[in-house]
Amino acid sequence: MDVEAVRIYCISLPKATEDLPFGPETLALRVGGKIFALLPLDKVGTINLKCDPERSIELREQYDQIQPGYHMNKKWWNTVNFEALPTKMVEELICHSYSLILGSLSKKQREQFGI
Repeated sequence: MDVEAVRIYCISLPKATEDLPFGPETLALRVGGKIFALLPLDKVGTINLKCDPERSIELREQYDQIQPGYHMNKKWWNTVNFEALPTKMVEELICHSYSLILGSLSKKQREQFGI
């Protein structure tokens, strides 16, 4: 996968939005106003994704391409080298992150954002 394919996949998820809150070098992908992925545009090939802590440990042990989240809470976030992993796996990791964030939204937030 390349950076544009990752971006397109992320924004194809229901009610996903994108913006550049940290400047032009980092794209934030959100659902319900909360970030589910950070895509560094100056460090092509990686994406930060939220992950269940237990699963994070397993993934980091199995794959060198998955590391603790760069500049993120390392318990909950991974930095994933999406160029070195199969597309299906990257898509599944993105969906997992999206689902975690979606599940953290209150009923009121989900209604507000039409989710």
